[in-house]
Amino acid sequence: MPKRYLKDFYWKDYAVIFVGLTIYAIGLIGFIKPVGIVTGGLTGIALLIEYATSSRIPLQYTYFVINCLLLVFALKILGVKFLVKTIFGVFVLTGLLTLCQMFIEEPLVKNEPLLSGVIGGMMCGTGIALVFSANGSTGGTDIVVAIINKYKNITFGRGMLLCDFTIISCSYFLFQDYQKIVYGLLVMGVMSYCIDMVINGFRQSIQVMIFSKKHELIADAINNELRRGCTVLDGTGWYTKEPTKVIVVLAKRTEANELFRLIKSVDENAFISQSTVRGVYGEGFDKMR
Repeated sequence: MPKRYLKDFYWKDYAVIFVGLTIYAIGLIGFIKPVGIVTGGLTGIALLIEYATSSRIPLQYTYFVINCLLLVFALKILGVKFLVKTIFGVFVLTGLLTLCQMFIEEPLVKNEPLLSGVIGGMMCGTGIALVFSANGSTGGTDIVVAIINKYKNITFGRGMLLCDFTIISCSYFLFQDYQKIVYGLLVMGVMSYCIDMVINGFRQSIQVMIFSKKHELIADAINNELRRGCTVLDGTGWYTKEPTKVIVVLAKRTEANELFRLIKSVDENAFISQSTVRGVYGEGFDKMR
């Protein structure tokens, strides 16, 4: 295979990872940590240790040391290529957490633990989603689950959920307060929702199937006026046993109303089926990573 197809270094990916980690660090240090909420992942373990030691062991130290141990172990199993962006993410996040600890000394939202947790969850979820969208990782439990996933039949999402739930539940032994667990689970839910919205929400497209006797006019209008490609398939109406044409169009969600208006202006009797497509790659849509 020609080497031009094996370009692994995308500087834009690393820029996106840096921005995502910055948002994550601010959300964690500025909103979540000051109110004593424990999140999932290795940062949750690091927070537990910092709370238990009255900040004598800052979370970034625990995060970095454990990650280094995991990376050394994972290098032999997963390989360097798989872990390049993870290593970058670990070093950058450690530095950002240190900076945030230096400059953010008070909670950014005072006397509102629930609101602070929700805002922090939104920021952390958005940051992690940006990292994931660039094929990056923050290490920690991601590495553990990736290793388990290689040898055991467990999905990555289920493994992460189990790890996060266990870590958050352990906060009860430190605080003796069920409310802390509830706050932690709420933050985890907000983070998961934001991750899903950022990664998949903006990628959502629509697939429209159009059945019409005026298929040529509709197809030409879609090409010329919407500047969208379309495919015409041969079909058979099984009730009438007559041949028919089916137009298949992939478009962005924001183009749906304009597409329907165009179809209606050509053929009000057209039969249309619309479905949501999560992830369309190629010309006019997202780039494959």
